[in-house]
Amino acid sequence: MTEDVLDGDVLTADETALAKLSRRVERLLDAHDPATTDRLDFLRARFDAGLAWVHFPEGLGGRDLPRDFQPFVDDLLEAAGAPDNDPRRNGIGLGMAAPTILAFGTEEQKRRFLKPLWTGEEVWCQLFSEPGAGSDLAAVATRAVRDGDTWVVNGQKVWTSSAHTARFAILLARTDPDVPKHAGLSYFLCDMTDPGVDVRPLRQLTGEAEFNEVFLSEVRIPDSYRLGDEGAGWQVANATLMNERVAIGGQAAPRESGMVGVVAETWRNRPELRTPELHDRLMTLWVEAEVARLTGQRLSQKVIHGQPGPEGSAMKLSFARLAQQLSGLEIELLGEDGLRYSSWTMVRPDIVEFTGRDAGYRYLRAKGNSIEGGTSEILRNIVAERVLGLPSEPRTDKHLAWKDLPR
Repeated sequence: MTEDVLDGDVLTADETALAKLSRRVERLLDAHDPATTDRLDFLRARFDAGLAWVHFPEGLGGRDLPRDFQPFVDDLLEAAGAPDNDPRRNGIGLGMAAPTILAFGTEEQKRRFLKPLWTGEEVWCQLFSEPGAGSDLAAVATRAVRDGDTWVVNGQKVWTSSAHTARFAILLARTDPDVPKHAGLSYFLCDMTDPGVDVRPLRQLTGEAEFNEVFLSEVRIPDSYRLGDEGAGWQVANATLMNERVAIGGQAAPRESGMVGVVAETWRNRPELRTPELHDRLMTLWVEAEVARLTGQRLSQKVIHGQPGPEGSAMKLSFARLAQQLSGLEIELLGEDGLRYSSWTMVRPDIVEFTGRDAGYRYLRAKGNSIEGGTSEILRNIVAERVLGLPSEPRTDKHLAWKDLPR
């Protein structure tokens, strides 16, 4: 058995992996100087070198290494001035579509979609919720009917973030109305440039339209773009949703990041605004935010060793509550200044800026945190049943065919 040695010292397995990663980064930088290489060419080369997401398999942007090696690679490349893939612009693709395609996709699907997804050449959105199927996602009515080697899709989706910039979408549709609602769903990868896809903006309380409604009329999807088995859409969708909730509320973050940092900075910089009552509320929320942050670190460590579980739902639930309470406290802390609102202009942003906006925007935008990524009411049910082991709510529709359900 050969030992790994560097400068005369025997290396541990982790040290060996880090040394090899460091050399691989050096070779990438030598071959593709960030100062002279086109940004997209560099990102493609980084993917091919297995340095995109190191926990993915070789040939798919990774090195089959633990996820916690990724910050080491990111830091080396950032220090060298290398470009990143602008992850905020394609959060749904990176946080939801990619891990789902990796888990359930065919080899052909993985090789077709993962590279342009990671480089940002193809932005993704999520076609799940419908006007009559939001919290009860299994009730989706969008129909996919098979026609030879293609599926013909008709229906309407709503609250679709980034649909106006997306090239592809992850789509949940009903393929069998004659079985119970959870069993008759299939999961597809939908081309958003199909002529039957109609994206319309939904203007929000903030004045902007980061969300959309999407109408699907005779959209044709090849069967090769079906992800997972026919009728297994609920299983695939659940994996996507668990990844989404971790992406929204379960990221490891430094102390006083996010809303609690914004409010704490205001408190420190504006002593004339302080009152004992506001101080007590801020300290209570600061402690709760710190508990949530540390819990997020534990969840991130769990994710390193496998797929996220229902803990992601608990973290997302906590994130939404804290964001709303802290943004409300900020408004009260600022007094009259908290009533200012810089712009109510109708725009369709590519990236949602939260902490960089004014207090009025943050207060209004935070209202959506308890809806997006699963409503807080549904998440409480998930935590109660899957984490605490409490009895589930009675469900009378579990064994009825979807076509027989009252709507």
